[in-house]
Amino acid sequence: MTKSSAISGFYKLTPKERLAKLKEFADLTEEEAAVLSNTGALPMEVADRMVENVVGAFPLPLGIGVNFQINSKDYLIPMAIEEPSVVAAASYAAKMVRDSGGFHTSSTAPIMIGQIQTIGIKDPFAARQRVLGAKAEILKKANDQDPVLNSFGGGAKDLEAKVVQTKNGDMLITELFVDCRDAMGANAVNTMAEAVAPIIEALTGGHVLLRIITNLAVKRLARAWCTVSKESVGGKDVVDGIVNASAFAAVDPYRGATHNKGAMNGIIAVVLATGNDHRAIEAGGHAYAARNGAYTTLSQWEKNEDDDLVGSIELPMAVGLIGGAVKTHPTAKVAMKILNVKSANEFGEILAAVGLAQNLGALRALASEGIQQGHMRLHARNIAFQAGALKKNIDVVAEQMIKERKIRVDRAKEILAELSDSKNQ
Repeated sequence: MTKSSAISGFYKLTPKERLAKLKEFADLTEEEAAVLSNTGALPMEVADRMVENVVGAFPLPLGIGVNFQINSKDYLIPMAIEEPSVVAAASYAAKMVRDSGGFHTSSTAPIMIGQIQTIGIKDPFAARQRVLGAKAEILKKANDQDPVLNSFGGGAKDLEAKVVQTKNGDMLITELFVDCRDAMGANAVNTMAEAVAPIIEALTGGHVLLRIITNLAVKRLARAWCTVSKESVGGKDVVDGIVNASAFAAVDPYRGATHNKGAMNGIIAVVLATGNDHRAIEAGGHAYAARNGAYTTLSQWEKNEDDDLVGSIELPMAVGLIGGAVKTHPTAKVAMKILNVKSANEFGEILAAVGLAQNLGALRALASEGIQQGHMRLHARNIAFQAGALKKNIDVVAEQMIKERKIRVDRAKEILAELSDSKNQ
């Protein structure tokens, strides 16, 4: 009998009732269904309020990055990630940087951009001037939507307008620049964009279509930089290797994407741990890397006159301390307490430093022993566990697979069988 995914009123059911229907549809066992319903630190009733059609939760390992010193202040970094070696690499890189003076950071004001798209305008360039001439009226209307944000010094601060040429004709794009303070800002910015739409339609004679925030937050940047002594990083040859790897990534988008992914490994792990929007950070970061028409790196590595390594990174960092899962998810709240940050700007700067550390860890491995050595050691332990190795045998099985360069579940099972036979003899 063919099963149908068209389930009327699924959203109206309780999580338990949804899980029962899912169990039937997917032929889940009692044990498999129990895995989904075990939500751990996230109560089912909280999960059910966070997203739609909830049936359970998906936990990730939460590790702690150590050794971080940023602007002379020490931090422990909560990182939620499934990939082996990321937390270890960040911690090791942070120690190298710490030994050479730590990370330094800066950031711009937490300005997010809301875009209002207007189509069907007969005189788009003249309409642009009319919109700019009504700036005070438009900003007032926007700020009337969020008096609380204004009371904290935030709110709509400026606007710009541009005519873009598309295959469907000219469009006028009005952009609101909103200081979001310690919020990521999507809800506030989108509400403001909705509110000013009628004014813009009246001024332009056109029809407003999209009214939404952009994740390319070019006015909300976080920066981090550091110097690492050649002794700390492994010698002059390793410095040269990292610098040459960085130069390669800067001009080749195939390598550049992986270079940036290395930085994102750290950034996204912290963003996830704190309940922030990792998709917005990822999209904004990669778009920023391509903002000048060609994809390039978010970080750069050079060497100074002493042949020491100098690294820097800059990227949009639209994160918040309030709103969304940050204040809803129990683990996210604890992660934020661990970080002990006082503002969204400080949080963004920490993320930039973590990204730079993660990037350094990956490049150092590539420039010296190779990226696989540390990664595969941890991967081998995971494979041993999957094969059924108990705690006392995990390292034994992993070491044997690494020695043989055969890190596979089938080989792990064979080694376990050999160990069992040896014990029984």
